[in-house]
Amino acid sequence: MAEQDFGTGCPAPRGRTRHQGRARSGAALVTAGLAFLAVLAPTPSAAGGGEPRPLVPARFVPGPCPTTPEPVPGRCGYLEVPENRARRGGRTVRLTVAIVPAASGRPAADPVVFMTGGPGADAISDIPFLIDSGVNRDRDLIVMAQRGTLHSRPNLACPEVDRFYAEAVGLRYDAPATGRRLVRATRACRDRLTASGVDLSAYNTTENAADFADLRRALGIERWNVYGYSYGTDLALTYLRRHPWGVRSVAIDSVVPPQVVSLPWTWDSAREGITTIFAACAAQPRCAHRYPDLRRTLTEQVRRLEARPLTVMAAPSSGGAPVRVVLDGGALVNLLVANAVPAVDVPAALDELAHGNPERFARARAAGATPVVGEFAHGLTQSVACAEWVPGYSRADLLRAGRRAFPGWPDSVLAQAPQLPFEHDVCRVWDVPDRTAVQRVTTTSAVPALVLSGTFDAKTGARWGAYAARTLSRSTTVRIPGIGHWVVPQSPCAQRVLVSFLTRPTGPDTRCVAGLAPKPFTITPPPETA
Repeated sequence: MAEQDFGTGCPAPRGRTRHQGRARSGAALVTAGLAFLAVLAPTPSAAGGGEPRPLVPARFVPGPCPTTPEPVPGRCGYLEVPENRARRGGRTVRLTVAIVPAASGRPAADPVVFMTGGPGADAISDIPFLIDSGVNRDRDLIVMAQRGTLHSRPNLACPEVDRFYAEAVGLRYDAPATGRRLVRATRACRDRLTASGVDLSAYNTTENAADFADLRRALGIERWNVYGYSYGTDLALTYLRRHPWGVRSVAIDSVVPPQVVSLPWTWDSAREGITTIFAACAAQPRCAHRYPDLRRTLTEQVRRLEARPLTVMAAPSSGGAPVRVVLDGGALVNLLVANAVPAVDVPAALDELAHGNPERFARARAAGATPVVGEFAHGLTQSVACAEWVPGYSRADLLRAGRRAFPGWPDSVLAQAPQLPFEHDVCRVWDVPDRTAVQRVTTTSAVPALVLSGTFDAKTGARWGAYAARTLSRSTTVRIPGIGHWVVPQSPCAQRVLVSFLTRPTGPDTRCVAGLAPKPFTITPPPETA
């Protein structure tokens, strides 16, 4: 376990390079909430009409940019919006906004607004990746901290959970005792936040989307382009469905379709990403010869480690003193899903593990021992996951999905959703209302859309991009071979496609994709000749 980023909440090892990207799958709402949401939610017949005005207007206030490791190259301020739009006269929240100017001397009039992943990630810290990727080449770039995250007030950080994750590298990943510790840490965070007056039920994708609609109006922008990745695609599709006015185009990267995301869904994505890595190795003769039948190797190692976990000292891959780590089957699987070991090294790492050398996985696991306490908003993660992803599917449903994805693996591994372990127990103490009735809804739109997926993505499997595109009638779907989660910062070709899409949304230049193939895998000497 480590800091979460979906893509769900997904463990995100520290120390990645910028171009690897950042790590970031019931009952209806109460009647009053549903009635209010219906006022603002555009229906297919209403979407072509005039834009409704919010009952409580938001306001943008210019102000200084936050202090960050790399200074924000633009102007900033904050958006003030209601915490809960269903409660007139309630408290407000403040969301930091950064406006980064276009690199071009003659920028287009329609800016790009970015929606980050998580839920709970810090959008402001993503600005360097976006600039390096050329997202602001021809247009201003607008980045807003989502409600509850680091540069918003209130901040739903959970230092209690961060400290748990730091300790958890030395615990069995999926042991019941580990789950009880996570639940205690989560309850402590919830009690502290609610005691301070935070309405946890208001930190959801519907309110999040309304914040961005308010931002466009408050800034006086007639039209803009939306770019989101991971949970930001769930948010972007929700935004497009509920607030279609003023949207020139939408680009979604590493797609989480809101109508299907759930705990069982995470096993489908894990299977697709991992088996695609193995298939790519099998397609490279040197890799296929050196590492035959990787699926069997993985199954053997998951079973072996789950029966007899390894306890070793390992230095984090980002540097620092060695720490005690435990590698069991669940930890191994989640390191693979999180891309904690680069995909090109996965066959070698599994082979080394099978021959008694766990170093690559142990170092990746050790990275979780040094989280930046308070940086990630676990409170937003749980408010979204527990209201929108968990309801409606039982523990038995989750286990069945795991067994379908990976037959022969131990049930103790398959009973925990990748990246979201013990989530049913966590959600019991987080205790927010079920929102699936308003959130698990398909987005149907004729707004031009670019759908980007990486074939090695084990968090949000590549096939879900094409799935979401089925109801986006003017969409272009692009799969980038050999790339994992959050495609654009990792792929120069994807960067060119995105820039061309922003220039011509109905006809982006995708020619660079045809010549792409996964990079050669790392080949190590066989153990007997090493």
